[in-house]
Amino acid sequence: MVGRGFVVDGGLDVGGVLEVLGRERTHRVLWFTVWSAAVATVVSVLLGLPAAYALHRLAFPGRRVVRALLLVPFVLPTVVVGVAFRLLLGEAGPLGGLGLDGTPVAIVAGLVFFNVAVVIRAVGAAWESLDARPGEAAAALGASPAQVFRTVTLPALRPAIVSAASVVFLFCATSYGVVLTLGGLRYSSVETEIYLLTTQLLDLRAAAALSVLQLLAVTALLVVAGRLRAVPDPTLARQLARPRRPRGADGVQVGLTLLVLALVAAPLVTLLVGSLRADDAWSLDNYRALDRVGQGSALLVPASDALVTSLRTAVDATWMSLLLGGLIAVVVSRRSATRGERRLRSTLDGFFMLPLGVSAVTLGFGFLLTLGRPPLALLDSPLVPIAQALVALPLVVRTLVPVLTGLDDRQRQAAASLGAGPLRTFATVDLPAVRRPLIAAAGFAFAVSLGEFGATSFLARSEHPTLPVVIFRLIGSPEPEAFGTALAASVVLAAATAAVVLAVDRLGGRSFGAL
Repeated sequence: MVGRGFVVDGGLDVGGVLEVLGRERTHRVLWFTVWSAAVATVVSVLLGLPAAYALHRLAFPGRRVVRALLLVPFVLPTVVVGVAFRLLLGEAGPLGGLGLDGTPVAIVAGLVFFNVAVVIRAVGAAWESLDARPGEAAAALGASPAQVFRTVTLPALRPAIVSAASVVFLFCATSYGVVLTLGGLRYSSVETEIYLLTTQLLDLRAAAALSVLQLLAVTALLVVAGRLRAVPDPTLARQLARPRRPRGADGVQVGLTLLVLALVAAPLVTLLVGSLRADDAWSLDNYRALDRVGQGSALLVPASDALVTSLRTAVDATWMSLLLGGLIAVVVSRRSATRGERRLRSTLDGFFMLPLGVSAVTLGFGFLLTLGRPPLALLDSPLVPIAQALVALPLVVRTLVPVLTGLDDRQRQAAASLGAGPLRTFATVDLPAVRRPLIAAAGFAFAVSLGEFGATSFLARSEHPTLPVVIFRLIGSPEPEAFGTALAASVVLAAATAAVVLAVDRLGGRSFGAL
């Protein structure tokens, strides 16, 4: 991408890149990306903070179920969410009278739907670990609950809040499927602009320039987020605080949590109801159509075959990301003997985190440029699992590294002194500690791969599409039955993803908080 953007006829040409960045349309795209991501981040934080408190510091019936349900949107396929919001906000939808369909408000709502779980889990995990004694001391000296929060709790949570907000902004700024399905061609972010420049305008140089600009911005954000995550907090407790029963003053936080749950459930319930309606009657015809080929030119294969392709691809992407992510986690978590070695490990850790923020569209575009011509003309090979494995790789690394870093190195030294080799030491010391987080990492990788759309939309072959690609094609089909089939396919894909995530949340415990 750097070569396409900056090198022309073997020489450096910065002027061409500046020309692309100086276009009026580029300015509009950049401004829309920045302000929509910023607004979505602020709303996600405002909704996520009270929910994080209620779900991690209070004990009430159904708390674990609500926590698990609010995690589901984080890994739902973007195409599914786009379809659900279009159905909710469309003219015939429950909220159609608000006139929000196809507006920036709908896009921001979709971004908040995805990312409020990041704030809840990241800040909630930090809130659970806070030492309660400073707050109790302040209350004993006459401070009101609001003063305790403002002067004691909020400063202690600030690193976690800022870190979560920076990651949410990064996710919002690199969102692709939500903007594409909810904004169409009227509103473009950097993501959708790269896709438009590549597939329709064939302006690879402009696409490369935007990709490089995005890469630099994401790198800077990841560096900031990494430093904030590493800030030591003197108020951390030695053990997790036990949740207490809600009091009268906690009613607002519990109420806001239930509001967040309702906002998350509304588009999904609307999607389910819409999939069960055909010709203004309750019917399973939309689900029966999943086995048929047709709907204009949208379906070259049945949607059921596309689901099988998605499952097989997700399995391959999962074992690839686990293998590579496990090796990376082992390398970067080992104690460093010198300052140079420590810097090298930190650099490697940051480098492999780039896919967390670099968009899947940029990744797919990079595959297209690199492997589309000799000597690496591999586009006829099944590249989708490799691309999806790279998308899931940071989730695996971020889940495993904190666990491996927290292991006492003296245990490894004791095993080695008793004659155990490196592999036996790893099997007896590291592997038992990392077993549950490894299950969580596998589940998250599988769920993310199952719904991945950005890179797949570049690389999937027409005869072997994944289900998210088929859903997007169905949305754009002129056939009247196509949209109903898209709803049914979206429900199937969302159900499969949700089942995986709920199982991971039960088996992996707090592993998500490490992200």
